[in-house]
Amino acid sequence: MRGRPERRGGRAAGRPRGRTRLLKAVGAGGIALASLLAGLFLAGAPSPALAQREPACPNLPVRNPMPREATPENLPEPYWRARTAELSRVAGRGMGWAQMIFIGDSITQFWDPPVWEARFGSRGAANFGVGGDFTQGVLWRLQEGGQWPATLRPRVAVLLIGTNNATYNNPPEDTALGIAEIVRLIRGRAPATRILLLGILPRGADASDPARALNQRVNALIAPCADNSSVFYADLGGALVDSAGRPLPGVLTDGLHLSPDGYARLGAVLEPRVNALLGR
Repeated sequence: MRGRPERRGGRAAGRPRGRTRLLKAVGAGGIALASLLAGLFLAGAPSPALAQREPACPNLPVRNPMPREATPENLPEPYWRARTAELSRVAGRGMGWAQMIFIGDSITQFWDPPVWEARFGSRGAANFGVGGDFTQGVLWRLQEGGQWPATLRPRVAVLLIGTNNATYNNPPEDTALGIAEIVRLIRGRAPATRILLLGILPRGADASDPARALNQRVNALIAPCADNSSVFYADLGGALVDSAGRPLPGVLTDGLHLSPDGYARLGAVLEPRVNALLGR
């Protein structure tokens, strides 16, 4: 998945080689004609927008072997399988209606209904969150589970995943690679979709929580995935904690999951970013 290395030499950067040959061929008296022909030569070259894109998340390259967190896995938990089967049936009926898709775990699945409907649901948003999901489970759902069918071409995909990996002390580098693989999968399936990659939200009683430290390391690794063209990154956790890193009163129900007030705060900072990517 690494991009082709840039070829370097003594030639000045940015100078089209074809134009140099053309100027030599016509001589000094033909500079005007050479400039015209060179312009035509360059006009025939593909624009940067049409050129082959660099792979997403180049700072998180594919490894051999890939860790579990970056390998599709059909998770064994009964609830995960039941919810996954439900979403696969939804996807199988066609997803052309979806303007946005939210992908993640229980934090995505259990958006407070009034907040979700007011900010996203009424605007063609699909909620593909699955409680108890991991990076490897998302990879399986989108690939083998059929949850990114050919009919799915959303304008924006919002991805928030990884906190359950921290629950089991998965290495941050492996979790981050799993997230990078999800981003690469989405880009491969729907190149025109803008991906909003969210940093994993704060958890625990304060900043000393071990799982929060793991997630902060993951966030530092995935933030460079943003190219601000097709992949965008946002860490919105600051809306949920105070200056000391403690959760604001009432935003978490159990040190991890959001309360209605937590979702209201998250929605207030997330919606403007989604709107910007939608061009609204």
